[in-house]
Amino acid sequence: MTPRLTTLAYVRRGTRTLMLRRGPGYAGEQGRWNGLGGKLEPGETPEECMRREVFEESSLRVEGARYKGLLTFPGFDGETDVYVFVYVVTGFSGEPRASSEGELFWVETAELSALDLWDGDRHFLPWLDEPGTFSAKFRYADGRYLGHEVVRYE
Repeated sequence: MTPRLTTLAYVRRGTRTLMLRRGPGYAGEQGRWNGLGGKLEPGETPEECMRREVFEESSLRVEGARYKGLLTFPGFDGETDVYVFVYVVTGFSGEPRASSEGELFWVETAELSALDLWDGDRHFLPWLDEPGTFSAKFRYADGRYLGHEVVRYE
């Protein structure tokens, strides 16, 4: 089993966060909300991947971002361990334009937990606004959230 390395970026403008609502091409995820991101390509750093994925999914060019932590999802799809490098983007240029990934919406950051998110996201989203970084393991079975553990760093 090869681990899957991915990035996840939450683009912020003032009190709002740019969120992607998955389209019909994503079985099991249609209508679910998430930040922007995707898989690392060979030879790519997590930062390069994050910048590329934000551009591909929104047409925004990242000019400033903070690394916030690492999420680990052991056996997320029943087989593959997924590792997600998480960023908050506060500097960017351009205006968001949707892609084939889904629709983009500016959502009040304080209201993110009301969206149809993965259950574990409700736990780590508040950490994005806290000082320091984190490393967390989130466990799912058959798409169902089972729990998590987190280590925080200053």
